[in-house]
Amino acid sequence: MSKIKPAKGSPYARILGVGGYRPTRVVPNEVILETIDSSDEWIRSRSGIATRHWASPEETVAAMSVEASGKALADAGVSAEQIGAVIVSTVSHFKQTPAVATEIADRIGAVKPAAFDISAGCAGFGYGLTLAKGLVVEGSAQYVLVIGVERLSDLTDLEDRATAFLFGDGAGAVVVGPSEEPAIGPTVWGSEGDKSETIKQTVPWDKYQSGDRFPAITQEGQAVFRWAVFEMAKVAQQALDAAGISADDLDVFIPHQANMRIIDSMVKTLKLPEHVTVARDIETTGNTSAASIPLAMERLLATGAAKSGDTALVIGFGAGLVYAATVVTLP
Repeated sequence: MSKIKPAKGSPYARILGVGGYRPTRVVPNEVILETIDSSDEWIRSRSGIATRHWASPEETVAAMSVEASGKALADAGVSAEQIGAVIVSTVSHFKQTPAVATEIADRIGAVKPAAFDISAGCAGFGYGLTLAKGLVVEGSAQYVLVIGVERLSDLTDLEDRATAFLFGDGAGAVVVGPSEEPAIGPTVWGSEGDKSETIKQTVPWDKYQSGDRFPAITQEGQAVFRWAVFEMAKVAQQALDAAGISADDLDVFIPHQANMRIIDSMVKTLKLPEHVTVARDIETTGNTSAASIPLAMERLLATGAAKSGDTALVIGFGAGLVYAATVVTLP
């Protein structure tokens, strides 16, 4: 018989608060057109993007995360001293080690929490949320801070007509804590490594060290579009099934903000009712990878398009190719 004592966590976990930070500089499509042969109409029709935010030198991955985290903590009514773990999803923090989560934890005033980074691309927020739920339910932490943050302007090839207009910067954060009722459903997640070449960094860091051009993000747009539209709608449906609800029970749909056409196609494939509010934050924020879902969630709540207690389906998908979908109760 095992001598290990049973965990003393919460029966369930929930998102208690959300916060976001968008850099002050707003970049319209006209700026992108200075380096690629395209048009505002083409960019809008292909992606739905009109503007995006690009960070200044002072708006680092850590600085943006601290701002978003402060808002999330205030929204949750939780102090930094109560945070038992900090999980950061990012692909644009250029220090391999130490994890930027440790710096963020220190700057917000957390007291010796577990702190680590994860790399799951545009599905990173879903991965972090799932890990946070497990920590709260297991009892390893009472409150967990989950951050999705990117400075993708640092990894954008402004001469690449296929991707120059896509990416933006920003940070989104949520506080996950105990709940007496289910408020974060089972996560449907996975990877398809055979498709890893469709979204990737152009060269690894060691190649840059030997004199290659600075790395950037590149993708095979049509292949990614087909995969996202046809395969991710199936994953989203599986998440609904795992939560024991139907599309009719949803109030809000918050997909990764990759492309407006992908979002619209998923809405159609899932046959979402007209009453479901759909996040379309990409129009003014661009694709912010791991930050896109919490940023979109924060905006929906701030504008009143969604309200506390609403049932929302969230799904992230991207480089890897990886994905994660779950149903949550909004804070």
